[in-house]
Amino acid sequence: MGLLFQPYRCRVHRIAGSFTWPFRGPASRWIFGIVSVLILPILFIPLLGYAIAATRAAEQDPAQGLPRWSFSGRLLADGFWTSLVVILTLLPFALALNPLADVLHDVARGDPTAHVLALLVLALPWGLLALLLLPHGTAAYAASGKPGDLFNFAASVRRVRQDFATWNVVVGAIVTGWAIGLACAGLFCVGIAPGIFYAILVSAHAAAALQGPSPRLPAG
Repeated sequence: MGLLFQPYRCRVHRIAGSFTWPFRGPASRWIFGIVSVLILPILFIPLLGYAIAATRAAEQDPAQGLPRWSFSGRLLADGFWTSLVVILTLLPFALALNPLADVLHDVARGDPTAHVLALLVLALPWGLLALLLLPHGTAAYAASGKPGDLFNFAASVRRVRQDFATWNVVVGAIVTGWAIGLACAGLFCVGIAPGIFYAILVSAHAAAALQGPSPRLPAG
């Protein structure tokens, strides 16, 4: 029985390392990351591209430190495809925002916070959908470099069913990473940008455990 659960225990141990992994590397990795978060509308695509690079690096060798920032065609392509899949998952909820806000506005008799309430209501189902579809898709795309893996939602759901236990631990690490990142930003006054970048790195390393060791892709 112990041998049966040994691979799962190894994955859990690897995922647990996600919380310290963001600190393995020179400070320059963080400087670029924090700047990207601060000017997110401009560097949204490079930031997501770096998240894929971090996932890929963790797949190839989970013990190595953070990958270097390389503003290459691959970084931009990775960021573009990742931003596209994020927008695709967001789209149904974005379309539902105004209708739901109108309903809440009527129910609350003109409450001006109707749009804020609608946003909070829709955030939970979108978060659950993203956690269901994106970790496996991100891990598969980081390993293969094929954009189709990001959008193969059926395969992501199938892989969740095949190894629900590992996915559950990965999702727990991702949610905890975001909670730590945002809490530290408030409690220790380090700023929201470092907290967000920390959460992105934890998520990248945790998602890599879903794929396992991968060969190195040629530089792009």
